[in-house]
Amino acid sequence: MSGHSHWATIKHKKGAIDAKRGKLFSKLSRAIIIAARHGGGDPEMNLKLRYAIDKARQVSMPKDNIERAIKRGTGEVEGQIFEELTYEGYGPGSVALLVDVLTDNRNRTNGEVRKIFERHGGKLGSAGSVAFQFERKGVFSVNAAGVDEDTLMGIVLDAGADDMKRAGSTFDITCDPTAFSQVQEALAKNNIPMQVAEISQVGKALVDVDTETAKKVMRLMEALDDHDDVQNVYSNLNLTEEVAAEMANS
Repeated sequence: MSGHSHWATIKHKKGAIDAKRGKLFSKLSRAIIIAARHGGGDPEMNLKLRYAIDKARQVSMPKDNIERAIKRGTGEVEGQIFEELTYEGYGPGSVALLVDVLTDNRNRTNGEVRKIFERHGGKLGSAGSVAFQFERKGVFSVNAAGVDEDTLMGIVLDAGADDMKRAGSTFDITCDPTAFSQVQEALAKNNIPMQVAEISQVGKALVDVDTETAKKVMRLMEALDDHDDVQNVYSNLNLTEEVAAEMANS
């Protein structure tokens, strides 16, 4: 889980920069549009939409933007038609990667994503080549400082979490996506700050790599995440505490 936590931290920092450029708002709008199209415009009845709206609010996306995206998804307002795609491939060190995309031009995105993989020492695979190595989970990361482990475990397990593990300076919590809201609410109710709170694809068997390979994988993931059509990037990279420390100091 430490690889996931490290990437989530990088994404959080990138998000602040992307929000200034308006880039993040564009990606979040697409996620809201797709969620509303598939599950309707009521976030109380549509878990995927509620999650997308929560992410938008976390970065202070204007209410008008959110409402406009919902209306585009439900067909009340016309707009571009986006297609959902998931690319699968391998990065350096045989690290498996999943890339969620929302695009209005499949052919353009195919070519551009393939080039990003190739430029960074990776290779795009066929459908089904790596997806079996991941499972969809709600993921939370809580700073271990000042938190009693037994108390925290009791709170999250009672709320429906599957597991909780110590990963360096954090406790990493996983749950079924359907229990995400309950676990999130339980942490908030108990005034426990969350460094990470997201629904993600988590690797079933994580891959250990050396520091240089880890850097290459992270560069590939950042390049993919920078693409306008890319919504999420997931890997089964495991950063040992030693490698994470080396990367932080380099």
